[in-house]
Amino acid sequence: MNYILFDGPARNQLLPFTYTRPVAEIRVGIMTIREKWEHYLGTTTTTITEDYLSDKYPMVELEENILINASFCPTPQLIELVKGLKENQAIFSGEDMIAFFTKDSQEEVDLDTYEAIEFTHDCVKIEHTWDIFSKNAEAIALDFECLTHNRQSEPIPSSNNVIAPENIFIEEGATLEFTTLNASSGPIYIGKNAEIMEGTVVRGPLALCDNATLKLATKIYGATTVGPHCKVGGEVNNSVLMGYSNKGHDGFLGNSVLGEWCNIGADSNNSNLKNNYAEVKLWDYETERFAKTGLQFCGLMMGDHSKCGINTMFNTGTVVGVNANIFGSGFPRNFVPSYSWGGSAGFTTYKTDKAFEVAEVVMSRRGIEFSEQDKAILEFVFEETKKYRRD
Repeated sequence: MNYILFDGPARNQLLPFTYTRPVAEIRVGIMTIREKWEHYLGTTTTTITEDYLSDKYPMVELEENILINASFCPTPQLIELVKGLKENQAIFSGEDMIAFFTKDSQEEVDLDTYEAIEFTHDCVKIEHTWDIFSKNAEAIALDFECLTHNRQSEPIPSSNNVIAPENIFIEEGATLEFTTLNASSGPIYIGKNAEIMEGTVVRGPLALCDNATLKLATKIYGATTVGPHCKVGGEVNNSVLMGYSNKGHDGFLGNSVLGEWCNIGADSNNSNLKNNYAEVKLWDYETERFAKTGLQFCGLMMGDHSKCGINTMFNTGTVVGVNANIFGSGFPRNFVPSYSWGGSAGFTTYKTDKAFEVAEVVMSRRGIEFSEQDKAILEFVFEETKKYRRD
């Protein structure tokens, strides 16, 4: 069977992260949504996404296809239904369509004619940016069970202070000495070749992905995901770093999401709670205004390739777009458009030639090429987000 993950109606609610990736490439828990589906299905998937992303994330359509809404994370119960789909059947959760089996081309599908199958179990659905951190505890638990089932963890070195070791799983090549790991409130997963340096204190749930690092005396509160090749120091609470991003020094990051290739300067902090304890509002790209989140705790949403200098201060509920560069004293406003250069004193446009020079250097340090596909995507984002910049 050919499986295709499509962005669905949540795509615009997941900006700025979906400016540079399909919904399926969002990391929540230990794995990306695509990796979850492929692990359960035992096969690869392709993607229906925005045209400008399709060169990097192509779609393969065969005679028989099952299309899956990538906002939904798989569970064993959902996988059973998906694998059992027959032609012209569709799975729904209330009004939300999860998956359907078709032999028609995309343009010819009429879901009103399909037999509806109701999915009555719970699952993680990612439809807003803040879902990525607020539903991360559940996502880590599901991924932990999925990845560790019937497998044996590497031994925990004896120098570590450990609570609930049965909830800790260490992959091959990981190193950790003289740390404190408390997995009584949620599982701790330590990926291949990851490192936890001395003096670090972790309270789960934690997903420390492959080749990621927790630096000396880091303090981690769950539910936190440190994506592949990320480096983290200081204090982090209930946050997700998708991959290849750094918060390498002291400072607080809480109830936040960072995309890929971000960098947080030393001693930078974000607020995750308003002084009056009011509900946090976040910038909504679809309505182009601030919208209620229903959350009392909500911090920083930072798109790919964005960076901030030392001692940067972010207000509660700040959204930073793609390729922004923030520095200086004071609080920048709580919506920073893509390709902004500056801080609380004001912003100018961060020109693409300069931004791409930085991206090429940063990615090459990790042995990854800044490709023509990457460049084309970021050029499109620059044009797409012009309306938000003032100069």
